[in-house]
Amino acid sequence: MKLLSVNAGSSTLKFRLYEMPEEKIIMKGQYERIGLDGSCYNLKIGEEKASALVEMKDHKEAVSLLLEHLLEFKVIASLDEIEAVGHRIAHGGSKYSKSSEIDNELLLEVEAISPLAPLHNPAALKGIKAFMEAIPNAVNVACFDTAFHQTMDEATYLYPVPYEWYAKYGVRKYGFHGLSHKFITEKMTNILEKVPNLIICHIGGGGSVTAVKEGKSIDTSMGFTPNAGIMMGTRSGDIDYSLISYIMQKEEQSLEWVDKKLNFESGLQGVAGMSDLRDIDESYENNEAKGVLAIDMYTNKIVDYIARFYMKLGGKVDAICFTAGGGENDPIIRSGVMKKLAAIGVIADEEKNEATVVRKGVEGVISKENSTIPVYVLGTDEELMIARDTYEIYCQ
Repeated sequence: MKLLSVNAGSSTLKFRLYEMPEEKIIMKGQYERIGLDGSCYNLKIGEEKASALVEMKDHKEAVSLLLEHLLEFKVIASLDEIEAVGHRIAHGGSKYSKSSEIDNELLLEVEAISPLAPLHNPAALKGIKAFMEAIPNAVNVACFDTAFHQTMDEATYLYPVPYEWYAKYGVRKYGFHGLSHKFITEKMTNILEKVPNLIICHIGGGGSVTAVKEGKSIDTSMGFTPNAGIMMGTRSGDIDYSLISYIMQKEEQSLEWVDKKLNFESGLQGVAGMSDLRDIDESYENNEAKGVLAIDMYTNKIVDYIARFYMKLGGKVDAICFTAGGGENDPIIRSGVMKKLAAIGVIADEEKNEATVVRKGVEGVISKENSTIPVYVLGTDEELMIARDTYEIYCQ
């Protein structure tokens, strides 16, 4: 059967067309800068590539163009060949602990919690409705990025704030990157041939660290929003909340101004003046002060969460896993983290670490045999996770 895996961002729409259950990619691509000047698409069909600038006012137009391209490139003869569509939903609130078939009730609930993910949920809803209208016979499935973390217990997900904030407004830790953390957990279950205890470091423009006990998330670094946890490309991560009112007074600025600073001008960008880890690495290798400082701070923040979760897992950790853009391809960050974990017996194999780059097709163990905890580098695949969840629900 043919199945579409769709990942809608605030101004993007990524997709893959799969042949399932073989998990064969027939066509993939993304539509970028939706609703902005310079909107465009990039597609890959086998070895053939196609790209162009094209106006897309909203996600509905992007979906229409995607479906036109599927027909134009003859990967399908009719839209009816697409039997299922899986959609990434950034925020599923506290109700959804697994992927679910989409019906009117689910759509209303996702819309109701859109204030918790204002950039992503509305865009995803537009895409879902467009697909349901264009391919009415297809099964549509919502795959929530928060679902994997719904196994956290109450003492973990609640904040020490007035309980009525949780009861009235849903103020709690939700966690994100769940599709990626779930994919790596399943991958490690196959590798280790057992249900594992893991510490997973999803390191990219956004980053999160998750503690997995017996295959289930028991804690994660991101919280009510993705701005919590480790420092990231442009997000601050954990800070003392009192500095918000302090800076507002000093700068005579609004809460909206501070919020923008903490989300888009902090993290690596705030410290080093750049957010891309490749640029940070170059600065570090050139021994530039801000680059060295940024790497030191960044690895500190990751280690802080690994150490916290090591204790939470009672020291029983089957593996530490690096994934996502930085985790998969950045030996400098990984080396810095492993050196700071020497106190718990982690020993890096620097030769393997340098050689292990997922974009070059190399993944695997980057620690020495006598390391107390093996350290893995693994490629993640959120679109494939969406496809697997969608296929499972389709077959029910």
